[in-house]
Amino acid sequence: MLGKINLNRIPSYKLNKTFRILRNIRRGIFRRFNHIMFLMSGVEFGENMRIFNKVYLNVAKDSRVIIGNNFVMTSGEAFNPLCRMQRGMIYVESGAEVIIGNETSMSSPCIWAKNSITIGNHVHVGGDCIILDTDCHNLDYSIRRSHEVMEDGTSVDSATANSAPIIIEDDVMIGTRCIILKGVIIGARSVIAAGSVVTKSIPADCIAAGNPARVIKQGIHSVNV
Repeated sequence: MLGKINLNRIPSYKLNKTFRILRNIRRGIFRRFNHIMFLMSGVEFGENMRIFNKVYLNVAKDSRVIIGNNFVMTSGEAFNPLCRMQRGMIYVESGAEVIIGNETSMSSPCIWAKNSITIGNHVHVGGDCIILDTDCHNLDYSIRRSHEVMEDGTSVDSATANSAPIIIEDDVMIGTRCIILKGVIIGARSVIAAGSVVTKSIPADCIAAGNPARVIKQGIHSVNV
C-alpha cells in the first residue's frame, strides 16, 4: 500500500513546476469556456480574444456587445494581485451597448451598461475598476420604496434610474480601483490615477486624480503619437 505523500520530501522546484502546469491547464479550460459563453450570449469579438479565469457575463437579448482584436481580460487573484478574489463582470441591460476597441486590456472590471459604454483602442484598465453609466437606483425615495415591477420583471426603481453614455478614448490608462460614472468622456492618452472617482469629463493628454477626479497636470504628451 502507498503511504501518505510527504510534500516535504519533494523538491520545491518540482512542486512549483507541477502547480504551473495545473494553472496553465486551468487557464486554457476557462479561456475556451469563456469563448463559448461569449458566443452564446451574442457577443461579437475579433481575433485573439483572451479572457482568463471565471467571469460574470449578462447580456440582454436586445443589447449589443462588440469587442475588437487582441482583447485581454483577467479575472481574480491568479493574474493580478490587486484584484484578489474579485471576479470580472460585464452586465449589459436591455437596449444598451458596450463597444471595446482593439488591443485593450483590463483586470477584474465591473462594466455595467444601461445606455452606452464605449472604450477605445489601446486602453489599459487597472485592477478592480468600475465603469457604470447608470445611477442604478432612482433618486426619488418614494420610487425606491414602492417595489413596483415592470412587465419584464425589472424593478421600476432600476428602470427609471438616470443614465448617460460613457466614452473612454484611445490610449487612456485607468489606475486600479477607479470608478467611472455616467456621462463621462475621458480624452485620448489621459491617465486616471488609482482610486479616483470620475464624475465629469476629462480632456485629452491630462492626468486626473481624486474624489471627485480633477485635472492635476495638462499636456503630458507634447508630441502626437
